[in-house]
Amino acid sequence: MTLRTLDSLGSLEGKRVIVRCDLNVPLRDGVITDDGRVRASLPTLNTLIDAGARVIVCSHLGRPDGTADPQYSLEPVARRLSELLGRSVAFASDTVGESAREASVAVEPGGVVLLENLRFNAGETAKDEAARKAFASELAALADAMVSDGFGVVHRKQASVYELAQLLPSAAGLLIAAELDVLDRLTETPQRPYSVVLGGSKVSDKLGVIAHLLPRVDRLLIGGGMLFTFLAAQGHAVASSLLEQDQLDTVRGYIAEAEERGVELVLPTDVVVASGFAADADHETVAADAIEQSSFGASGIGLDIGPETAARFAETVRGSKTVFWNGPMGVFEFPAFAAGTTAVAKALTEVDGLSVVGGGDSAAAVRQLGFSDDAFGHISTGGGASLEFLEGKKLPGLEVLGWQ
Repeated sequence: MTLRTLDSLGSLEGKRVIVRCDLNVPLRDGVITDDGRVRASLPTLNTLIDAGARVIVCSHLGRPDGTADPQYSLEPVARRLSELLGRSVAFASDTVGESAREASVAVEPGGVVLLENLRFNAGETAKDEAARKAFASELAALADAMVSDGFGVVHRKQASVYELAQLLPSAAGLLIAAELDVLDRLTETPQRPYSVVLGGSKVSDKLGVIAHLLPRVDRLLIGGGMLFTFLAAQGHAVASSLLEQDQLDTVRGYIAEAEERGVELVLPTDVVVASGFAADADHETVAADAIEQSSFGASGIGLDIGPETAARFAETVRGSKTVFWNGPMGVFEFPAFAAGTTAVAKALTEVDGLSVVGGGDSAAAVRQLGFSDDAFGHISTGGGASLEFLEGKKLPGLEVLGWQ
């Protein structure tokens, strides 16, 4: 498989290079609560700075739906990027308007400017190809070359991801190259035993991943809200826990396929059941096949895997050579229901091999729970893009860079 990398662009000294990053960070009252995606962009940006390029960074943040909304401004990101790069980062107050044009002209070799949120312009996410091309053309006018480094958006056919890469000499940045290397190892050349740990709220979000990975893995561990659909598919009552009734037959099919393929399907044997969805809810641990027998009866709601399950999951993870984890084991935002996620995260730091945290809520969880990024083999910035890659889907933002 081929991918145009930075080397393909030749000398970048003095050239204006527009870099599509994924700086879609969580903000609370204008303060970044997790800067992981900003830090993930640094290797590519520093490489371009060292090459003497005039760096123009662009990204989206949130879903402002094509209008300028101050709560989604990238200005706080410009400040954080400046701190992390150790140099001033100019901020353009628009995407392709007067401020952006002036900033892109003024930026010096080795300098950096960040454009305002791309999604303040409706052309970025327009379904109409002509509208996307028009916006991409205005972005292209700011630069001589384009580097795509926002892995979290390569599954989207958006102006700054797809059309812009067609209008300028374009290449993948270091982050995209690193993500693809890891994902390729997960799908094509995993060391064994290979375990996949899936959590999160819904089975329906992971259907494609399960289908694509079942022929490739040795062990599949199921936690999070999706575990209750698996338990129900086996005939167990799950009280008021999250349940996707319309997925029961699909899940039964996966259970049968796992058995047929010799894949060890590891399901919870105990669950932490609460009186309601709240941080201070009363809770107790019960057997996975006796959820309605808790003190809360049919109104009980499962919010985490139990300690017996957490210990078994951790042991299975530690005994693997390759582990991919996507989705928390419980409602980790509530300390009382974070033990399962913590146990899996800690076990991943002890893997003698490749351990991959699959972005999104899992990445947020490990940071919130106090783990450092470098404790894991790789923390993906991809989220949905990673999952679609693992489903075997074609990603337009990669195909436009030569990836087949």
